[in-house]
Amino acid sequence: MCGRYRLTAKERYIAEHFNLDDEEVQWSPRYNIAPTQQVPVIRQDTREPRRHFSLMRWGLIPYFANDAGIGNRTINAMTETAAEKPAFRDAIKRHRCLVPADGFYEWKKLGTRDKQPYNIGLSDDGIFAFAGLWDRWRQPSGDWLESCTILTTSANAVTQDVHGRMPVILWPADYDLWLDPGIVDPRRVKELLKPFCGAMRKYPVSARVSNPANDDPECAREAPAVESSTPTLF
Repeated sequence: MCGRYRLTAKERYIAEHFNLDDEEVQWSPRYNIAPTQQVPVIRQDTREPRRHFSLMRWGLIPYFANDAGIGNRTINAMTETAAEKPAFRDAIKRHRCLVPADGFYEWKKLGTRDKQPYNIGLSDDGIFAFAGLWDRWRQPSGDWLESCTILTTSANAVTQDVHGRMPVILWPADYDLWLDPGIVDPRRVKELLKPFCGAMRKYPVSARVSNPANDDPECAREAPAVESSTPTLF
């Protein structure tokens, strides 16, 4: 799954990586992005081949929802079932997006109680994009609320000893295909939704990242791995 990530790159690097207008990108480095917060997404204009940067609530609220609470349970969408699940099946046809990041966090279970958080990203610590979906929901006030989710798949060799699933990371060469508003058949983008096979690395970080109130460089800094405090029988 993906329940916490970071985007620490400066605005100009985000604009360059995703081929965006510099003036459009407004972002301050974040080291501990959590569900329900505003996160950056990249979409493609349906009228012209131009990408747009915007902010959305993390946790997809489908257009037909009765209240926003469903978004607390839809921060991720499984690639295996997204095309059939009511919350995601329309979005994967018409509302695909990129979610920029330069690292994500996952917790490895140690015994029965303890967990060790890890930062996971590309080997060069560069920017990448999760495959995302978005939707637009009309609030009781009448205002529109846009929200998104991150697609997940089975873990690759780098992440599998930490968690059984990982977010879908797309190659830059596949951004156009994923964003193409003319593609409404999910089968045409299905091959993109697989474990990432590029160079990646992971390293342990401190338990500071477990608290979403902590959002500073220390969250992503490598730290000594902790040992399980669970007592053994021998």
